[in-house]
Amino acid sequence: MSEKLTVNVRSFSYKKGIPQDESGNGGGFVFDCRGILNPGRIQDYKTITGRDKNVIEYLETKTKILEFLDAIYTIIDLTIEDYSTRGFANLEINFGCTGGQHRSVYSADAVSKHIQEKFPNVNVVVNHVEQESKNWINEIY
Repeated sequence: MSEKLTVNVRSFSYKKGIPQDESGNGGGFVFDCRGILNPGRIQDYKTITGRDKNVIEYLETKTKILEFLDAIYTIIDLTIEDYSTRGFANLEINFGCTGGQHRSVYSADAVSKHIQEKFPNVNVVVNHVEQESKNWINEIY
């Protein structure tokens, strides 16, 4: 097999369920971000996302999200290296949180950036399942 590895990175809401692997291979990773303090519990952050500056600052300074992601980088780097060497075509990496709006969005974006920088020969596809389904209009959950 000489296909280029495609890594699908998704954020999602656990309230709506874990996304299906459309590649047909099954498997991959599902990381639960609910152990990280939820910025969605703060009134000023209820209608913004993990892409907004205030939420990013909160996550990076008031939570352990950076430690959480460092551990994930170790796991996914090993897998991406192995999958690339063995000619695998797909890898799924999913991040879930309560509403699919803050922690999972931030994590999916951070991991996507990490993969693109460390593995430039890998295709990275990012989907924010909950946010895209709402056209990025956020309501208090």
